[in-house]
Amino acid sequence: MSQAALVDERFYQAAAPRSFAERLMCVARDRIYADFLRVCRPFAAGRHHRCRRVGRGQRRRQRPLSGAIPIPSGSRPPGSASAAEFQAEFPKVRYVQVQANCALPFADDSFDIATSNAVIEHVGSPENQAFFVAELARVARRVFLTAPNGLFPVEHHTAIPLLHWWRPGFEAACRVLGKDEWLDPANLILIAERRLAQMAPPGHVARVGHTGLPLGPFSSNLYLFMEAGATT
Repeated sequence: MSQAALVDERFYQAAAPRSFAERLMCVARDRIYADFLRVCRPFAAGRHHRCRRVGRGQRRRQRPLSGAIPIPSGSRPPGSASAAEFQAEFPKVRYVQVQANCALPFADDSFDIATSNAVIEHVGSPENQAFFVAELARVARRVFLTAPNGLFPVEHHTAIPLLHWWRPGFEAACRVLGKDEWLDPANLILIAERRLAQMAPPGHVARVGHTGLPLGPFSSNLYLFMEAGATT
């Protein structure tokens, strides 16, 4: 099995192919895509925006934006995986492989829109999370970033219900179920809504909303939208 496939298996152990969990995940990501369209308006007035998705993973179900938005020849979607499947699916697209927690290889304001889906919780530390957000804001005028909502009743990566609201219980469940890798901050740091709202760098207007499976404040995902401009 390739390294990219191993990465996928690790990050999708809670949603096996053709399972009910996978169907729910697809519904959630369709709603995420709809919110991306509503908030970022990439096709407004017939304009063609320079849009970059930043993230990892090979499966189409993990790529709602790249699977739905036409990707033009010459585009350079970056990610940390080798993306052999992505390259095979989009042979005219030059994929850019980036190093984790390093500056993105693009100049300031290179793009109109940058988007990242469920990456920020995996970058390894609160400092890395802040750096990741700052890099997205540096290379694009608008940013649409999503993360799992810690208030959702089921923890996304382990499929353990409710116990992630109580850290000692979650740690015990992960160890009993052989999922203790998700206790390592290098693999997972869930981000709260309030902290996500505070992560926009100076000079950006930002707002946080709920997306994915709709359960009000308990919805499955959060999004952070940032746009360059005077801070309000």
